[in-house]
Amino acid sequence: MENENNPLEEQENLEQSSASLPEEPSDVQPVDERNEFQIMADELKAQLSQVIVGQDDFIELLLVSLLCNGHVLIEGVPGIAKTLTAKLFAKSISADFSRIQFTPDLMPSDVLGTSVFNSKTTEFEFKAGPIFSNMVLIDEINRAPAKTQAALFEVMEEKQVTIDGHQYEMDLPFMVLATQNPIEQEGTYALPEAQLDRFIFKIKLSYPNVEEEVQILEKHNTYKVTDFQSFINPIISKEQVASFKDKVYSINIEPKIMSYIAEIIHQTRLHPHLILGASPRASVAILQTSKAFAILNGRHFVTPDDVKRSLMPVLNHRIVLSPEREMEGMTPENVIDMIVKSIEIPR
Repeated sequence: MENENNPLEEQENLEQSSASLPEEPSDVQPVDERNEFQIMADELKAQLSQVIVGQDDFIELLLVSLLCNGHVLIEGVPGIAKTLTAKLFAKSISADFSRIQFTPDLMPSDVLGTSVFNSKTTEFEFKAGPIFSNMVLIDEINRAPAKTQAALFEVMEEKQVTIDGHQYEMDLPFMVLATQNPIEQEGTYALPEAQLDRFIFKIKLSYPNVEEEVQILEKHNTYKVTDFQSFINPIISKEQVASFKDKVYSINIEPKIMSYIAEIIHQTRLHPHLILGASPRASVAILQTSKAFAILNGRHFVTPDDVKRSLMPVLNHRIVLSPEREMEGMTPENVIDMIVKSIEIPR
């Protein structure tokens, strides 16, 4: 009589035979939107490099700020393409753009808008100011008086404007790109710390080197045009910006990396060379921008290098040197570097 097959042996044989079979290739590959953002970011950089020379880091910081719902303060001497780069970057995003030239006689209503009486309807109607746009370039923000600067507080933080008791929401994305000249101080009004804290980044630009200066001359000699905006086409739509922003929140960050950020911020409050350390808003900004840098590098997680890449532009306008160290020529960047070197990098 034949022996009955053991059901356990049959199951083991079935599993072994199944394991030995090669996996069938899948014809449909999942779309990774992080890769999509990298492709678009590279395309945007390549397009702007047709006109702008030596500003790759600047453009990357603008992209990161856009992903994090942040605003950018751009500081540099006249003539180094601060305004041009901001204008061309805004044009690369398929969104509304406006430009406001800040002057000493500029009033808050010139920026936000005002209520105007309509004689036909016998009612007041709100006429929106130039701040109602997706990408707003504010030239020489420190030229306007304090009351006009203060008008930006609510709109930059809350993405809304309150006038005559009525709230008016901003259309998203909303990003302010403000420029200022660090050299000429006559007729300017220094931004208070509370307003500086509204900017996620302060980007400091310097002169180009000799090779970059030659490239600038070659471009002007070759193109023989003054309107470089004709070279720029929209690359990223508003809908894609919103989709990429959602991806920032899904990036993984380990507790030890968050502890690393918290320790750096804590040390700014204890450092003997500083009279003002960074606030919790700064630590949140580092967290968000570190995630955006991870996306920009095609990763699903944050590394200490992402954190260190965020530190300088996030902190350089949020910490204040003691008068003695400032007279010695020390800079906020020097202190940030000292703090980073004093803290162990998480492994």
